[in-house]
Amino acid sequence: MGSSQSSDKLHCNRYLNGQGPPSLVQQAKEDVNGTYRAGHGSQPEGQMTWVILHRDLPGFPNDNTVQINYIFPDGIQTKKHPNPGQPYAGIRLCAYLPDSREGRKVRKLLDKAFNQQLLFTVATNQDGKDMVTTTSIPLKTQPDAGSKVDGYPDSEYLKTVRQILKDKGVE
Repeated sequence: MGSSQSSDKLHCNRYLNGQGPPSLVQQAKEDVNGTYRAGHGSQPEGQMTWVILHRDLPGFPNDNTVQINYIFPDGIQTKKHPNPGQPYAGIRLCAYLPDSREGRKVRKLLDKAFNQQLLFTVATNQDGKDMVTTTSIPLKTQPDAGSKVDGYPDSEYLKTVRQILKDKGVE
């Protein structure tokens, strides 16, 4: 994937019903569907792009920021989703990485995981609505809100996400 920008406004700091995704620990311990499929997951059709922002992330004062944009339009579920033939709500989500050597490695791994359909899936939320959501691979969706709400600073994130990706066969 290359660097590109969309004229559409991305709602980067909103997630599903306005609340953040599960914590990194929660995401690492449980997959949304409860199972992991080797090779290809249940990710619906979507797009991943990235761009370099000329600002730093807390904890990475000497690096620019990589903003990864994920866009999944509304769609109809397939047999790999919980309710085949039924509609689901899409999502627009941004994730952030430092533009450092290690951050660029993680971006490439996330790109591989996206292409293997491992980053997102369709799941039913608390209101009974089917929608696109992240799987057990954690993403930093807040550039500077702290590690408790999936933001920075978080000195362990790059190491943690690399290990989770490795455990899922993405190296």
